[in-house]
Amino acid sequence: MDREISPLTGDYTSNQISTLQNAVYIRLTTPLGSWWADGRVGSLLHTLTREKDVARVGLLAEQYALEALQPLLEDGRAQSITVSHTQPHDGRLFLHVKITDARGEVQLFSHPVAVI
Repeated sequence: MDREISPLTGDYTSNQISTLQNAVYIRLTTPLGSWWADGRVGSLLHTLTREKDVARVGLLAEQYALEALQPLLEDGRAQSITVSHTQPHDGRLFLHVKITDARGEVQLFSHPVAVI
């Protein structure tokens, strides 16, 4: 069990979790190559803040998220990962991540991405 990282503040909370929430949060919010413990951890989602709010950006965000979460499959912590998005065209898009963990439990995560 790990201490929970709050997606709203980025700080630890007093809650204990046994899900992949922290791993997903770190991989999606950390710029690729900047994680102190491993340069392969992170995503390119931060580059989308300079992109216009067009349909192709949503597909690019899905691709970046899948690439960032791939290590969870490779190290056996997840059995499957799917990423979809909704894009209300108001300067943000939302990634919807569905992960089946190693125990077979399905976990759902939502991650906002700012765009212009």
